[in-house]
Amino acid sequence: MADCCTGPCSSDKPPVDARYRLILWVALVVNAGMFVVELIGGWHAGSVSLLADAVDFFGDAGNYAVSLFVLGLAPVWRSRTALGKGLIMGCYGVFVLGSAAYHLASGIVPESSTMGFIGFLALVANASVAALLYAYREGDANMRSVWLCSRNDAIGNIAVMLAALGVYGTGSGWPDIAVATLMGTLGLTGACSVVRHARRELTVNTAPT
Repeated sequence: MADCCTGPCSSDKPPVDARYRLILWVALVVNAGMFVVELIGGWHAGSVSLLADAVDFFGDAGNYAVSLFVLGLAPVWRSRTALGKGLIMGCYGVFVLGSAAYHLASGIVPESSTMGFIGFLALVANASVAALLYAYREGDANMRSVWLCSRNDAIGNIAVMLAALGVYGTGSGWPDIAVATLMGTLGLTGACSVVRHARRELTVNTAPT
Protein backbone atom coordinates (compact mmCIF):
# COMPACT_ATOMS: atom_id res chain seq x y z
CA MET A 1 0.00 0.00 0.00
CA ALA A 2 0.99 3.63 0.16
CA ASP A 3 3.33 3.25 3.13
CA CYS A 4 5.11 0.04 2.11
CA CYS A 5 8.16 1.88 0.78
CA THR A 6 8.51 4.52 3.46
CA GLY A 7 11.36 2.78 5.26
CA PRO A 8 13.30 -0.18 3.93
CA CYS A 9 12.60 0.70 0.29
CA SER A 10 14.80 3.77 0.57
CA SER A 11 18.32 2.73 -0.30
CA ASP A 12 21.35 3.98 1.61
CA LYS A 13 23.55 3.58 -1.45
CA PRO A 14 23.28 4.00 -5.23
CA PRO A 15 22.08 1.11 -7.39
CA VAL A 16 24.74 -1.54 -7.78
CA ASP A 17 24.75 -1.76 -11.56
CA ALA A 18 23.61 0.02 -14.70
CA ARG A 19 20.76 -2.40 -15.40
CA TYR A 20 19.31 -1.94 -11.92
CA ARG A 21 19.57 1.84 -12.31
CA LEU A 22 17.74 1.58 -15.66
CA ILE A 23 15.00 -0.49 -14.04
CA LEU A 24 14.60 2.16 -11.35
CA TRP A 25 14.22 4.77 -14.10
CA VAL A 26 11.52 2.66 -15.76
CA ALA A 27 9.78 2.18 -12.41
CA LEU A 28 9.92 5.92 -11.77
CA VAL A 29 8.36 6.77 -15.14
CA VAL A 30 5.67 4.08 -14.82
CA ASN A 31 4.69 5.12 -11.29
CA ALA A 32 4.67 8.83 -12.09
CA GLY A 33 2.61 8.19 -15.22
CA MET A 34 0.08 6.04 -13.38
CA PHE A 35 -0.20 8.68 -10.65
CA VAL A 36 -1.37 11.16 -13.30
CA VAL A 37 -3.67 8.61 -14.95
CA GLU A 38 -5.35 7.63 -11.69
CA LEU A 39 -5.59 11.21 -10.52
CA ILE A 40 -7.37 12.32 -13.71
CA GLY A 41 -9.37 9.09 -14.04
CA GLY A 42 -10.48 9.17 -10.42
CA TRP A 43 -11.60 12.77 -10.73
CA HIS A 44 -13.63 12.20 -13.90
CA ALA A 45 -15.08 8.88 -12.72
CA GLY A 46 -15.99 10.28 -9.31
CA SER A 47 -14.00 7.50 -7.65
CA VAL A 48 -12.17 8.22 -4.43
CA SER A 49 -10.59 4.77 -4.37
CA LEU A 50 -8.77 5.63 -7.62
CA LEU A 51 -7.62 8.88 -6.03
CA ALA A 52 -6.43 6.92 -3.01
CA ASP A 53 -4.56 4.41 -5.18
CA ALA A 54 -2.87 7.36 -6.89
CA VAL A 55 -1.27 8.14 -3.51
CA ASP A 56 0.48 4.79 -3.71
CA PHE A 57 1.95 5.54 -7.12
CA PHE A 58 3.01 9.00 -5.97
CA GLY A 59 4.78 7.59 -2.93
CA ASP A 60 6.60 4.94 -4.96
CA ALA A 61 7.62 7.44 -7.64
CA GLY A 62 9.00 9.68 -4.91
CA ASN A 63 11.07 6.83 -3.48
CA TYR A 64 12.48 5.91 -6.88
CA ALA A 65 13.31 9.57 -7.53
CA VAL A 66 15.09 9.83 -4.18
CA SER A 67 17.06 6.68 -4.95
CA LEU A 68 18.17 8.06 -8.32
CA PHE A 69 18.77 11.74 -7.59
CA VAL A 70 19.27 12.42 -3.90
CA LEU A 71 21.17 9.58 -2.28
CA GLY A 72 24.49 10.84 -3.56
CA LEU A 73 24.04 14.12 -1.69
CA ALA A 74 24.65 14.94 1.94
CA PRO A 75 22.43 13.15 4.48
CA VAL A 76 20.76 16.40 5.54
CA TRP A 77 19.43 16.93 2.01
CA ARG A 78 18.14 13.35 1.84
CA SER A 79 16.29 13.96 5.09
CA ARG A 80 14.85 17.26 3.88
CA THR A 81 13.64 15.61 0.68
CA ALA A 82 11.98 12.81 2.65
CA LEU A 83 10.33 15.38 4.92
CA GLY A 84 8.93 17.27 1.96
CA LYS A 85 7.63 14.09 0.35
CA GLY A 86 6.02 13.00 3.62
CA LEU A 87 4.23 16.32 4.01
CA ILE A 88 2.90 16.17 0.46
CA MET A 89 1.73 12.58 0.95
CA GLY A 90 0.02 13.61 4.19
CA CYS A 91 -1.82 16.48 2.52
CA TYR A 92 -2.97 14.19 -0.26
CA GLY A 93 -4.11 11.57 2.26
CA VAL A 94 -6.22 14.20 4.02
CA PHE A 95 -7.64 15.20 0.63
CA VAL A 96 -8.63 11.59 -0.10
CA LEU A 97 -10.34 11.16 3.27
CA GLY A 98 -12.11 14.50 2.83
CA SER A 99 -13.24 13.47 -0.65
CA ALA A 100 -14.54 10.17 0.74
CA ALA A 101 -16.58 12.07 3.34
CA TYR A 102 -17.93 14.41 0.65
CA HIS A 103 -18.92 11.50 -1.61
CA LEU A 104 -20.60 9.80 1.34
CA ALA A 105 -22.61 12.91 2.18
CA SER A 106 -23.47 13.60 -1.46
CA GLY A 107 -24.39 10.04 -2.38
CA ILE A 108 -22.12 10.09 -5.45
CA VAL A 109 -21.96 6.82 -7.37
CA PRO A 110 -18.74 6.51 -9.41
CA GLU A 111 -18.44 5.04 -12.91
CA SER A 112 -17.66 1.39 -12.24
CA SER A 113 -16.42 0.72 -15.78
CA THR A 114 -13.80 3.47 -15.56
CA MET A 115 -12.77 2.29 -12.11
CA GLY A 116 -12.33 -1.27 -13.31
CA PHE A 117 -10.39 -0.33 -16.44
CA ILE A 118 -7.95 2.00 -14.69
CA GLY A 119 -7.60 -0.43 -11.78
CA PHE A 120 -6.66 -3.16 -14.25
CA LEU A 121 -4.22 -0.80 -16.01
CA ALA A 122 -2.60 -0.03 -12.66
CA LEU A 123 -2.35 -3.74 -11.88
CA VAL A 124 -0.57 -4.34 -15.19
CA ALA A 125 1.81 -1.45 -14.45
CA ASN A 126 2.75 -2.77 -11.01
CA ALA A 127 3.05 -6.34 -12.26
CA SER A 128 5.38 -5.18 -15.04
CA VAL A 129 7.64 -3.32 -12.62
CA ALA A 130 7.64 -6.32 -10.28
CA ALA A 131 8.63 -8.56 -13.19
CA LEU A 132 11.55 -6.27 -14.04
CA LEU A 133 12.69 -6.35 -10.43
CA TYR A 134 12.17 -10.10 -10.07
CA ALA A 135 15.80 -10.92 -10.79
CA TYR A 136 16.84 -8.77 -7.79
CA ARG A 137 14.35 -10.27 -5.31
CA GLU A 138 17.12 -12.28 -3.61
CA GLY A 139 19.58 -9.38 -3.50
CA ASP A 140 20.32 -7.21 -0.48
CA ALA A 141 17.57 -5.92 1.80
CA ASN A 142 16.99 -2.80 -0.28
CA MET A 143 16.64 -4.69 -3.56
CA ARG A 144 14.28 -7.24 -2.06
CA SER A 145 12.13 -4.58 -0.38
CA VAL A 146 11.79 -2.60 -3.61
CA TRP A 147 10.58 -5.74 -5.38
CA LEU A 148 8.20 -6.59 -2.54
CA CYS A 149 6.75 -3.09 -2.64
CA SER A 150 5.89 -3.41 -6.33
CA ARG A 151 4.41 -6.85 -5.74
CA ASN A 152 2.36 -5.72 -2.76
CA ASP A 153 1.10 -2.61 -4.54
CA ALA A 154 -0.98 -4.94 -6.70
CA ILE A 155 -3.16 -5.53 -3.63
CA GLY A 156 -4.35 -1.93 -3.79
CA ASN A 157 -5.09 -2.28 -7.51
CA ILE A 158 -7.11 -5.43 -6.90
CA ALA A 159 -8.99 -3.64 -4.11
CA VAL A 160 -9.98 -0.89 -6.56
CA MET A 161 -11.17 -3.49 -9.07
CA LEU A 162 -13.21 -5.21 -6.36
CA ALA A 163 -14.67 -1.84 -5.39
CA ALA A 164 -15.64 -1.28 -9.04
CA LEU A 165 -17.34 -4.67 -9.06
CA GLY A 166 -19.13 -3.78 -5.83
CA VAL A 167 -20.31 -0.45 -7.24
CA TYR A 168 -21.56 -2.19 -10.38
CA GLY A 169 -23.37 -4.90 -8.42
CA THR A 170 -24.96 -2.69 -5.78
CA GLY A 171 -25.44 0.57 -7.68
CA SER A 172 -24.02 2.26 -4.59
CA GLY A 173 -20.87 4.23 -3.89
CA TRP A 174 -20.24 2.44 -0.60
CA PRO A 175 -17.61 -0.03 -1.91
CA ASP A 176 -15.64 2.83 -3.43
CA ILE A 177 -15.83 4.87 -0.24
CA ALA A 178 -14.82 1.92 1.96
CA VAL A 179 -11.74 1.10 -0.10
CA ALA A 180 -10.77 4.78 -0.36
CA THR A 181 -11.09 5.28 3.39
CA LEU A 182 -8.86 2.29 4.09
CA MET A 183 -6.23 3.30 1.53
CA GLY A 184 -6.35 6.97 2.51
CA THR A 185 -5.83 6.05 6.16
CA LEU A 186 -2.88 3.82 5.30
CA GLY A 187 -1.39 6.59 3.17
CA LEU A 188 -1.81 9.13 5.96
CA THR A 189 -0.21 6.90 8.59
CA GLY A 190 2.63 6.17 6.17
CA ALA A 191 3.16 9.89 5.63
CA CYS A 192 3.27 10.46 9.40
CA SER A 193 5.91 7.74 9.68
CA VAL A 194 8.03 9.37 6.96
CA VAL A 195 7.77 12.81 8.58
CA ARG A 196 8.71 11.50 12.04
CA HIS A 197 11.68 9.58 10.66
CA ALA A 198 12.88 12.55 8.58
CA ARG A 199 12.63 14.91 11.56
CA ARG A 200 14.69 12.56 13.70
CA GLU A 201 17.32 12.37 10.98
CA LEU A 202 17.36 16.16 10.60
CA THR A 203 17.86 16.54 14.33
CA VAL A 204 20.89 14.27 14.18
CA ASN A 205 22.30 15.64 10.91
CA THR A 206 22.00 19.30 11.90
CA ALA A 207 23.20 18.90 15.48
CA PRO A 208 26.42 20.80 16.22
CA THR A 209 29.47 18.58 16.45
